[in-house]
Amino acid sequence: MKMTTNLFGEILVDDNKVINFIQGIIGFPDLKKFMLIHDSESEDKKISWLQSIDEPSFALPVIDPLVIDKNYNPEIEDELLNPLEIKKIEDLLVVTTVTVPSDIKNMTVNMKAPIIINAANLKAAQLIVEDDKYLVKYPVYDILKGNKEGDEVC
Repeated sequence: MKMTTNLFGEILVDDNKVINFIQGIIGFPDLKKFMLIHDSESEDKKISWLQSIDEPSFALPVIDPLVIDKNYNPEIEDELLNPLEIKKIEDLLVVTTVTVPSDIKNMTVNMKAPIIINAANLKAAQLIVEDDKYLVKYPVYDILKGNKEGDEVC
């Protein structure tokens, strides 16, 4: 199926690559089908996009939290992960959302609400981490520009 998006123009949607969010994402519970798009034109190739299939004008920039904090390892209750039917840890894909305001130097990532994707069955959920060490708006401009170490969030 073809779809026209705001950011990527016309794209081909491969049904075998559609990620299904069981309960939608935070703030957008009706958006449940997404594709993960890697921007091949991006200079740093660190940021990818979760493109909504349900709403072609909606796409979220996302990043691997380990790029920001190599020690990122939030504890998540098994009961929250159970609906994803994860059989092997290798099937886990974790990304965090990126917020890019008009002043790019104020760019942040949401380390408190990671998106967990089971790459084997493409079931996903955005979960809230209870640990106060992880911030909703963690500044990342300097880390992404390589001006400081991204070793820890605190």
